[in-house]
Amino acid sequence: MLNEASGIAQTLKYLTANSSPKNIHEILIVDGGSTDNTVIIAQQNGAKVIHSAKGRAKQLNYGAKNAKGNILYFLHADTLPPHDFDQSIIDAVANDHKTGCFQMKFDSNSNFLSFFAWFTRVNHELCRGGDQSLFITKQLFDSSGGFNEDYVVYEDNEFIGRLYKSTFFKILPRHVKTSARRYEERGMIKLQYHFGMMHLKNYLGAGPEQLYDYYKRKISV
Repeated sequence: MLNEASGIAQTLKYLTANSSPKNIHEILIVDGGSTDNTVIIAQQNGAKVIHSAKGRAKQLNYGAKNAKGNILYFLHADTLPPHDFDQSIIDAVANDHKTGCFQMKFDSNSNFLSFFAWFTRVNHELCRGGDQSLFITKQLFDSSGGFNEDYVVYEDNEFIGRLYKSTFFKILPRHVKTSARRYEERGMIKLQYHFGMMHLKNYLGAGPEQLYDYYKRKISV
C-alpha cells in the first residue's frame, strides 16, 4: 500500500477481530514509500511492515516472496473480508481449491453499484478484480510466476486470467466489503464505463503500456 494512514488501523483491527491467531501466521504490509504515518500506524497495530519498490505488482510479488505461510491472501487496504475469512480459505484449500476469492459488496446503498457487485458471484474471469481479494497457495503462486510486473495497472486481472487458464478458480459464497469512495468521487457510471473499456482493450490485445496510458488519461486524473 501507499499513504493509507487514515484507514489502515481500522483494517488491521478488523482483521484481528475477525480471524483466529492460530490460522494467521503474519499480516504483511508492503509499503511502496509512504510519506505519511502509514508505517508507524501499521506497526502499532500488529502488522509486519516490509518495504518495496513502488508499484502494485512489484509490491504484491515482494510480499509473496517474504511471506512465511503456505497460503497467501492478498487484500486491498480499503477492503474488509467476512468474519472467519481465514477458516473459509483454509477449508477451501483443504478441499483442493488452490486459488479463488470471495464475492463482493460495496459499502454503499447505490443500486447501480449493487447491480455490478452481484456479478462477482459469477465464475468467469471478466467478473474478477483485485477488490474481491485473492487467496492462493504459495506453491501455485510460485509455479505460476506471480504478478506480471510489466503491468502498472490491471495486474490483478492479468494474473487471475492466467490462473483461470491453468486451474479451477473457486468463488467462495461469502462477501468482502470494499470502499465505494473512488466511485463516489469520480462518478459511478463514468468510472464503471472506463473499467469496462479496460477489459475490452485487454480482450482486444492491448498490452500493459496501452492499458496504463488509458488509465492515466481516463481514471487517475
